[in-house]
Amino acid sequence: MKLRNILALGLGGAALAALLVEPSLAQTPTLEAAAVPAASPVPAKGDTAWMLISSALVLMMTVPGLALFYGGLVRTKNMLSVLTQVFAIACIVCLLWVFYGYSLAFTNGGGLNDFIGGFSKAFLKGIDPNSTAATFSNGVVIPEYVYICFQMTFAMITPALIVGAFAERMKFSALVVFSILWVTLIYFPMAHMVWYWGGPDAVGNAAKALAAATDEAAKKTAQDALDAVNADAGLLFKWGALDFAGGTVVHINAGIAGFVGCLMLGKRIGYGRDLLAPHSLTMTTIGASLLWVGWFGFNAGSNLEANGTTALAMINTFVATAAAAVSWLFVEWALKGKPSLLGMLSGAIAGLVAVTPASGFAGPMGSIVLGLVAGAICFAMCSTVKNAIGYDDSLDVFGVHCIGGIIGALATGILVNPDLGGVGIPDYTTKPGELVVGAYDLTTQLITQAKAVGMTILWSGIGSAILYKLVDVTIGLRVTQEEEREGLDIADHGERAYNY
Repeated sequence: MKLRNILALGLGGAALAALLVEPSLAQTPTLEAAAVPAASPVPAKGDTAWMLISSALVLMMTVPGLALFYGGLVRTKNMLSVLTQVFAIACIVCLLWVFYGYSLAFTNGGGLNDFIGGFSKAFLKGIDPNSTAATFSNGVVIPEYVYICFQMTFAMITPALIVGAFAERMKFSALVVFSILWVTLIYFPMAHMVWYWGGPDAVGNAAKALAAATDEAAKKTAQDALDAVNADAGLLFKWGALDFAGGTVVHINAGIAGFVGCLMLGKRIGYGRDLLAPHSLTMTTIGASLLWVGWFGFNAGSNLEANGTTALAMINTFVATAAAAVSWLFVEWALKGKPSLLGMLSGAIAGLVAVTPASGFAGPMGSIVLGLVAGAICFAMCSTVKNAIGYDDSLDVFGVHCIGGIIGALATGILVNPDLGGVGIPDYTTKPGELVVGAYDLTTQLITQAKAVGMTILWSGIGSAILYKLVDVTIGLRVTQEEEREGLDIADHGERAYNY
């Protein structure tokens, strides 16, 4: 007999003897082993890596993406001021997020839980490298620090978007105070209302306990536990509003705040009379391109995992953006006689905004239709409607972000329909542990989406108006006429973007 066969027989006999002495070594566990609780989920390295990359991509959307996009659209004398405003907001909100913002957005707020969280994780109390956060799949988690960083980048860019509505005329000191108040009283509550919930495991475990209950008392106890888990969520989440990556939380929220701001500050000196053209569409193109690349982290990252839904959000972010850019380009070409670069860039941003809430719910063909519609409607808002009403939204924050966000939020209620290529609405209770599609009703979902849009407009619109007024009566909102004519680069910061 060959040596390897002798060794195999010897090893096999030793293994058999070991199993006879210690049955727990067998593959089939004993009853005692089966009773041991399952270990807590461990973050997968692939999911963690993807979320780290996504967080960096969303940061790139703000600096340098949004800063360059906005900076190129203003006049030379205000370029540096816009860069400073966007960068400063990003840094300030980054700190506020870890001080108390994350806790207010993503913890239970007790009696106010429908609207805001609490301070149980203020200054990241109780969080360490071993802490995990739930995703959208049972038993799948990511490190909580990664989730904190990812959501932080959303909080950083949202108030920075508002800057474009009143660019070239707001005092830097007023902007800093307003941004701190706004992100605290408007953004953190909106993020909580739309995105806070216990996660699939909390819902699934409570549903499993209910299914396993045998007598009426046990069933009542389990049902109460399930109801408590379902109640531990933000108001709009409990309504059933769908917002995959921030149509309400980010775009409508910032867009309506910007609109209120531009109305309260008034028009720029010379608006409607002087040429207030962008000073560098080259810079704007660079910024818009960085925004598109970063938006893959924004949308595809919002799945919190690296799987098929992530890929769906990515392809939707490709095609909806392209469709909206083409739509704006050709509509403008037909109506004004020339296709403009700025129009195509604006259309691309409109497509990105519109697909944000739908990116993980719609199919690619539905996303293309959404992009085509958003590009055309946002063009009309930024040209015909804006000129007819006469408001000075400097960089079209309202026309692109608020209107595009509304289109996307409402369309999500339609495009999620599996009959239209959507993925359907996940149901975590019918078959706990399995990701199944729940019942879909077009009318009910559209009404829910409309309620979410209305709530966001009222919350941010009224709240922002109060905050603008508060800042105005204390330190004043607007620079003097002399400072505005000189330019905010020198007036606010004592330096220029260009020295030549």
